[in-house]
Amino acid sequence: MDTARRRSNWLVTGLLLVASLAVLGPLYFTIITAVKTKSDMRENLWAPPSEWQWSNFTDAIEVTNFWQALTNSLVITLGVVVLAVLTNSLVGYAIARNLHRRSFKVMFFYLLSALFIPFPIVMLPLVKQMSALGLDNIWGLILLYVVYNLAFNTLLYTGYMQTIPVALEEAAMLDGAGPWTTFWRVIFPLLTPINATVAILTGLMTWNDFLLPLVILSDSSQYTLPLSQYAFQGQFSTDYNLAFASYLMALTPMLVIYLFAQRWIIGGVARGAVKQ
Repeated sequence: MDTARRRSNWLVTGLLLVASLAVLGPLYFTIITAVKTKSDMRENLWAPPSEWQWSNFTDAIEVTNFWQALTNSLVITLGVVVLAVLTNSLVGYAIARNLHRRSFKVMFFYLLSALFIPFPIVMLPLVKQMSALGLDNIWGLILLYVVYNLAFNTLLYTGYMQTIPVALEEAAMLDGAGPWTTFWRVIFPLLTPINATVAILTGLMTWNDFLLPLVILSDSSQYTLPLSQYAFQGQFSTDYNLAFASYLMALTPMLVIYLFAQRWIIGGVARGAVKQ
């Protein structure tokens, strides 16, 4: 038993080491490339810079209009996360409590079917429709992200809602609370773990997405960070120092958010593993 446990520990340690190298290796390369001079790039690519070129960051900020793109990404991501948590939780609650009804079961599987439809199939009709409605802008993009994440988030919320005892709602209704009050005063506070999961997954997908902003946004002043990186790389395809400086600045906000929120995230996941 001890031998098997030691082998298992060594295997887990080895896998963690490989996974760490797979993440830290590209991150190290990104950092050193972002602070190198052009002359250093002609030498060993993995060697530390002989001279730290901090001006690469200021140049990248100016070229990519970084602060405007950062503001756009923050507005879109925060708007999508808030609307997704508030609206998708309501949909999950309604379906979870009425899943025994045929109409709600059909609705549930109808929503799940959207998970199997590739985005490129609906991309062209979606672009034309949003343009016709005058929603080919940031606000239309927020609406699309909320709808686009509805299927997967409903699956998460429905599964979690079924772990919450119906007796809590019955007790609230006996005290005179209606369905709306019952949800917001009794059920919603119990959804903190799954709300955290939905917010994290939806936020990461929205922040990192490239294709949807590319086909929807027509105004360059509304470009998100991934889209501004694309425009930057197309114009300066040979200046890797500025490009990697821009990439590093684009990934920094999510790293900072994780460093500050990691305890809350881990705690939310742990609470979510306990059946209510």
